[in-house]
Amino acid sequence: MTSNKQDFVLEAAGINGPNYLKHALTSCIDPLKAIEQFQVTNGILLPSLRPMLPLLDLHGVRRLDFHMSVVEELREKMVSHINEIGKSEGKERDQKLKELLLRTFPVIKVKALRPIVMAILKNTPHIEDQYLKVLVRDRDLYNDTDTEVKRQIWKDNQSLFGDEVSPLLSQYISEKENILFDHTNMNVQFFGPSPKMRRQGEVVQKLAHMIGNSVKLYDMVLQFLRTLFLRTRNVHYCTLRAELLMALHDMEVQDIISVDPCHKFTWCLDACVREKNVDIKRSRELQGFLDNVKRGQEQVLGDLSMTLCDPYAVNFLANSAIKIFQHLIHNEGMSRDNPVLILLLRMLSLGLSAWQMIDSQEFREPKLDGQIVTKFVPALMSLMVDDQVRNLSTKLPPDEREAAITVIEHSGPLPDAVEAYLQDSAAASILAMYYTLHVAKIKDRVALLRILPVLANCKDDKAFDDPFLHSLVSLLIHNIEEFQAEDFCTALFDEFFFAGLSRDNVNRHVLKLLWYIHHKLPATRLDTLLKALQPTHQHSDKVHALFKLLKEKINSTEEPPMPELDIDLNSPLMSVPTPAPYHNI
Repeated sequence: MTSNKQDFVLEAAGINGPNYLKHALTSCIDPLKAIEQFQVTNGILLPSLRPMLPLLDLHGVRRLDFHMSVVEELREKMVSHINEIGKSEGKERDQKLKELLLRTFPVIKVKALRPIVMAILKNTPHIEDQYLKVLVRDRDLYNDTDTEVKRQIWKDNQSLFGDEVSPLLSQYISEKENILFDHTNMNVQFFGPSPKMRRQGEVVQKLAHMIGNSVKLYDMVLQFLRTLFLRTRNVHYCTLRAELLMALHDMEVQDIISVDPCHKFTWCLDACVREKNVDIKRSRELQGFLDNVKRGQEQVLGDLSMTLCDPYAVNFLANSAIKIFQHLIHNEGMSRDNPVLILLLRMLSLGLSAWQMIDSQEFREPKLDGQIVTKFVPALMSLMVDDQVRNLSTKLPPDEREAAITVIEHSGPLPDAVEAYLQDSAAASILAMYYTLHVAKIKDRVALLRILPVLANCKDDKAFDDPFLHSLVSLLIHNIEEFQAEDFCTALFDEFFFAGLSRDNVNRHVLKLLWYIHHKLPATRLDTLLKALQPTHQHSDKVHALFKLLKEKINSTEEPPMPELDIDLNSPLMSVPTPAPYHNI
């Protein structure tokens, strides 16, 4: 700080500055006496202290060091006292803080005194614009400003608030993608953490702190999330929208949660996700929220659809539907007679229409296709019945097993309705995908071979979304022995994964899968896969890096790829009848 500015700052605070001292020295007869007078006038006004100062001189303690130590001590006490004043309420507090700010603000650029001014600003509920403008203009001051003060700046400066929020949003997306694509730690599952644990994350907590109880800042963040979701179609912004609201709910920020029309719906859905169950009572509450959207308030459907587009919500809705299918099969019930299932499908359809709704600004709930309930779901349930019959037949004696297989085929082509509807309906696609995860989890080989080839035909390429591929790959890694079989590899790689290799993310998931199972693959199959996965200039740096690491791992692995069977066509074994294929059992 220049001498003139320093003098102006001190003079404005009623303190004699450098110019005063310069004038005193040039206009006096005895400069030493003038300096002494200046020290007396501007030193610590404590008479009993003055005789002790020469003692400090004898010990080599500079007056500057002594005074700075006093300043530090007094500064801490002042800040503590100001914070105590801030805890009180009423006009008297506001007036006292206003007076303190008026007297101290001129010295805000003096770093030794700045914490005192910042403490006053932090505890002042409504800071006048004249002070805020100074903080905005000076980057050094702005960076030292507490979040409580910045909130008052951000309310009228959306671009500045956006600059602060943008890195956090990017960090949030990166964290989600790191979990989905991480090839080094398969113990961390995307859907593993509970809702409460997820919203304790650094980004969510920082955003909640930045917002405080400001409805205006909360609305700005929601608008940022809507805009980014619209621009990128990245569903993690939907997750953040729900997690941020529930984080504010946990903090009991009533100013915000009382005015967000999605709060009670999100709260109820969060409880269902946490308990992994939706009972009749909660289903009625959720249905009530959807049924009672008033005329003129249809825009709330946009935010509700974002809440339901959250991958964690989709995961819950689809898994709950699969559980209900099993319940209906066990009790010989009809899908159209189950109100909870109808509600789950309704919410799933609403969530999957989020992007189109916000893009078109036509806030109408999409009508659930009745044939999804009356045709597709029964067809999917028939697959589950086939799976159960096959599983039961393996436990029968051999002769009875053959009789059961003769009566009905349980491993043939899929019902026409399954493939037809997953091409036309996003909701049907999601249900088929979660059926796939269900049979992969129980390691039902035949069921997987039946469903995998048609998944590539899902509407909007839903089966190539990251959360699904992450879950599928995680399950397949634990079914590693199947990769020795050519029919399994054909269904998985040739008929499913290869259909999506034009997408960068699919390559990354397949490379992650190969990271763990490559040593079980026949040599020619592994070679074919590596050629197909060879990155081009169109692929991201991350794909190139992972492919390089995989090649190094394959070349250095202790367990080499399984060799192809070398069969002599002239061998007597060739005349032995071939056993029935596994999938016909």
